Amino acid sequence: MLCRRIYTLVNEPKEIIGKGVLKVAIKYLEALNKLIDETNIKAEINSIIETKHFFSGAALYHNQKLCASLSPVGLAFKLADDEVESLINSGKAQALRYFPTGHIKKGYALFVDPDLSQIALWKTYLLKANEHV
Repeated sequence: MLCRRIYTLVNEPKEIIGKGVLKVAIKYLEALNKLIDETNIKAEINSIIETKHFFSGAALYHNQKLCASLSPVGLAFKLADDEVESLINSGKAQALRYFPTGHIKKGYALFVDPDLSQIALWKTYLLKANEHV
């Protein structure tokens, strides 16, 4: 396959993000990388995917565009607006907010407290998110 995977841990200054925050970010980066390995999405994607940490979580990028994230708020996917609306209306997902009083990130479905062992379910959403961006 032409697909290759790049996992990145950016070396940001500790005084900016703090040691505790970095530990949290690494935890989510490792969990997201494991999910990607277990779903084997690389076999179905013909371009580069990359994971990076951000302050307290990790994100998956496809062709340098954010398509999924794993953080303390849950597992979020960038999906078509109608699918996001359907998931939220059905109660399966919530609107994504990184902070309780923050704005809603449009186009994202958030699965709160996800069971990461549901490999087939998350594979479906990872592939949809990769196709969407």
